[in-house]
Amino acid sequence: MPTIAIITDSDASIPLDLAALMNIVQVPITIHFGDESYTSNLDIDDEKLFKLIDQKNKLPTTAAPPPSAFFVAFQNALSEGAQTIICITVSSKISATFSAAETAREMLPDSDITVIDSENLCMGQGFIVLEAAKKAAAGANKDEVLRTISSLSKRIHVFAALPTLKYLAMSGRVGKIAAGMADVFNVKPILTAQNGKLDLLEKVRTQKKAEKRLVELIDERLLGKSIDKLAMIHVNNLQGAQKLLDLLQEKITCNEEIIFANFGPGLSVHAGSGVIGFVAVERENGLK
Repeated sequence: MPTIAIITDSDASIPLDLAALMNIVQVPITIHFGDESYTSNLDIDDEKLFKLIDQKNKLPTTAAPPPSAFFVAFQNALSEGAQTIICITVSSKISATFSAAETAREMLPDSDITVIDSENLCMGQGFIVLEAAKKAAAGANKDEVLRTISSLSKRIHVFAALPTLKYLAMSGRVGKIAAGMADVFNVKPILTAQNGKLDLLEKVRTQKKAEKRLVELIDERLLGKSIDKLAMIHVNNLQGAQKLLDLLQEKITCNEEIIFANFGPGLSVHAGSGVIGFVAVERENGLK
């Protein structure tokens, strides 16, 4: 293990094989259906989650990892030889995960542990974590890794489209009548990450127009700049994510291998099955 260990939570949505390759620990979010509890990345995924939701006709609740889970992750990293730990969490605007990690840090006052609020989610958070891990593996010191995190955080763009408001209606975030009318008129909300939250940006009619609008939005946001990293994100909709990528590649190119990532249960429960979108990281110098 590098002298700097990188730890995060499962809302980073990093594919498990990639996280293992980079020695990244994703402390899991838990999902609760009444008295039944499930652990993200262990005994529940997006597919199983929505089978349960449709069977029970209700949404579960989600819970941030407890401080004890981060404490164990920190102790394990230290016992394996890490001299420094950098823990990057999902945005504190949407979860108590950052607070839990901070509490765990305080339980190890003699250890060099830094907890960072990514102010992002899904692969927006994931790319920050991956780049930090790459830097650490290459021998960068703590300050260099922290500068990399700061730089990357400013260059992340997240866009997604919801196929239905059914699950938001189940959560109470929109009224059931409004959700039903939206589905009748084939309205597709477009979401973006801003100020540490996934917020409604606009609404369009039909899935085809939603896909086209997602491409237009990143083209408008980049203003001729290029991207270094791209992740296609989805909830039980790999085919839709691939179709969206085909449209994106008509407009933009990516310098690195493209990642396909599920939202993961901690996030997908709030958006719903069928979501497609992407996370793009703008090239640092801003040039093509």
